[in-house]
Amino acid sequence: MTFNANEFDAKEVVGNDRKHVWHHITQHKPFEENDPMVIVKGEGMRVWDAKGNEYLDAVSGAVWTVNVGYGRTEIADAVRDQLVTMNYFAQTAGNVPAAQFAERLIEKMPGMSRVYYSNSGSEANEKAFKIVRQIAEKKYGGKKHKILFRERDYHGTTITALSATGQYERKNQYGPFTPGFVEVPHCCEYRSQWGDVEDYGIRAANEIERVILEEGPDTVGALCLEPITAGGGVIEPPQGYWDRVQEICKKYDILLHIDEVVCGLGRTGKWFGYQHYGIKPDMVTMAKGVASGYAAISCTVTTEEVFAAFKEDDDARMGYFRDISTFGGCTAGPAAALVNMDIIEREGLLDNVVEQGEYLRGRLNQLMEKYDVIGDVRGKGLFAGFELVKDRETKEPVDESLPIQIGAHCMQNGVIIGRTNRSFKEYNNTVCLSPALIATQADIDKIVDAIDNALAELAPNA
Repeated sequence: MTFNANEFDAKEVVGNDRKHVWHHITQHKPFEENDPMVIVKGEGMRVWDAKGNEYLDAVSGAVWTVNVGYGRTEIADAVRDQLVTMNYFAQTAGNVPAAQFAERLIEKMPGMSRVYYSNSGSEANEKAFKIVRQIAEKKYGGKKHKILFRERDYHGTTITALSATGQYERKNQYGPFTPGFVEVPHCCEYRSQWGDVEDYGIRAANEIERVILEEGPDTVGALCLEPITAGGGVIEPPQGYWDRVQEICKKYDILLHIDEVVCGLGRTGKWFGYQHYGIKPDMVTMAKGVASGYAAISCTVTTEEVFAAFKEDDDARMGYFRDISTFGGCTAGPAAALVNMDIIEREGLLDNVVEQGEYLRGRLNQLMEKYDVIGDVRGKGLFAGFELVKDRETKEPVDESLPIQIGAHCMQNGVIIGRTNRSFKEYNNTVCLSPALIATQADIDKIVDAIDNALAELAPNA
C-alpha cells in the first residue's frame, strides 16, 4: 500500500509501525500489548493520531522544532517547486535557495559572515568541533584542541556530540567518548553550588576560568554553550554570567561556540537566544526551527575571521576545511527556511512570542502559588519549564515518575507536554513547554489548564 495523507488504512499503518519501526528514545516493550502512537495530520498547533484523537501540541513536534506550526502550504509548495527545478547537488557547488537563505540569515546575525549547511543539529555541532580542531592544528601545532562544554547542556546524539554533552544518562552506555572534551560546572542558580549568594552568575562563570587554568589555557580552543540550557532543564543564564564568560574567552584566546539548535529562529522572542545577552560569538549552530521541520537543514555560522583561517594559504593541500555533508546539498532545506523566515516576519511572530511568553510565565507562576510541588519556574519567550520538588526548602527533586504521569494525564486530556527525559541521575524532574510561535492566549490557557488538572489529581498540596 502506498501511503496517501488523506486516504490510508489506519489499522494497517499502526500495525506496520508496530512491527517494523524503531522509534526514537522509546521503550518498545509496551508495544507488545499496546499500539504505538502514529501522528497522521497536523494543522496550526494541533495534531491528530491514527485513531482520530486530537491533541494540542505544546512542544512543537515533541522536540522544539515546528516553530511556525503545522499545515503551512506555502512552505510545502516552495519545497515542491524547488525540488522539481533542482533537488540536489553537493555543496561543493552552490544553489539558489542556499545562497538566498545565507544572505537573509546573516542579515539577522550582525558580526557573523559565513554559513555552512548540513542536515541536523548534531552534525552542525560536529562541524564546529572540526573547525576548532583544524584551527588548533594549523595555528597552534595541534595543542589548543580541547573543547569545553557545560554540565546539563546537550549538543547532539553522535558520539562526539555526546562527548560534549553534560547529561549523564544521555551518555551512559555509549562511551568511550572522543578525547579532548572537558566539562565545566552548570549555571542553574536554583541549584546553586555555593548556596544563596548574590554574585552567582559571576561565580559560575569564574568556574569556567578555573577549569581553563587547570587544563592549561594553551590547550583550550573553544567553549561550547547553549544560550539557555534546553533539555537539561530550561536554565536561564544568571545575571552577569555572559559578560564574564566573554571576558574569559577573550583573555585566553578561546573561540565561543553558541549552540542555538533549540533557541534559534524566534523561540525566545529574538531571532537567536544569544541576542538577549550581548554575546558576540565566533560560531553559532542551529537546526530544528530553521525550517520548522518542513525539510532537514542545519547551519554552522561563523565570523569572517574564523572562515579566513581556512583560505589564508592556497598552496596548502591540507589547509582548507576538508569536510562534507551529503545532505547539506539538498535544496529543500534552504527553500523551506526562506519561507519559514518570511512567515515569522510577516506574521510578527517574534512579538507574539514575547507577548504570549509573558502570559505563559504568569500562568505558570500562578500554578507555583497553588502547588508546593513546583519549586522553580524559568525560561524565556515560548520556551518554559518548571522544576518539581518534594520539598521547597530542601529542593529534593521528585522521582521522574511524577512528570511522566503528569505528561500522560495531559495527553489523555488532549495536550502534549515535554519533560527532561532520562538525562540525569536525579534531575529528570522538569516539565518543559515550547508551543509554536503562533500560540494564542487561548492555546496557553488550554496547556496550563491541562497541567493544573494533572497536578490537582497527582500532586495536590497536603
